[in-house]
Amino acid sequence: MSRWPSGIEKHGRSAGPSIGAMDITIHTSVLPHDDPDASLAFYRDVLGFEVRGDVGQGRMRWITVGPAGQPGTSILLAPPAADPGITENERRTIAEMMAKGTYGWILLASRDLDGTFGKVQGSGAEVVQEPTEQPYGIRDCAFRDPAGNLIRIQEVR
Repeated sequence: MSRWPSGIEKHGRSAGPSIGAMDITIHTSVLPHDDPDASLAFYRDVLGFEVRGDVGQGRMRWITVGPAGQPGTSILLAPPAADPGITENERRTIAEMMAKGTYGWILLASRDLDGTFGKVQGSGAEVVQEPTEQPYGIRDCAFRDPAGNLIRIQEVR
């Protein structure tokens, strides 16, 4: 007997309509920060995102930003390992992963990839990859934000 709901195969492909469509959107994605002021400056001043919320103080700040004209989609920049249930070993692992740039990442899109790349590169952000045609059919570039998160930006054609 399958452990997947009726109509859904193991790899997410539908075997047929057995349930009604659900009204689900992506509201907020979370990325860690280790310097809230640097992260705020990057997302607000470099990427042009609106600041929608900024709560807490010092390094313990939760900052919500999002693209102008898209009020239903946000990124929450949050202090890593703030959960009191996380062990010291887990905190160290998270800090190590952030330092290597392997803890958080997000994929954004732009109609003007070259212009966006130029602006972000001009800000001094760490360039991971210049605009490149990928063998899988998209053109994209990549940066690291101040916390080391990988920011990939693909061209919307």
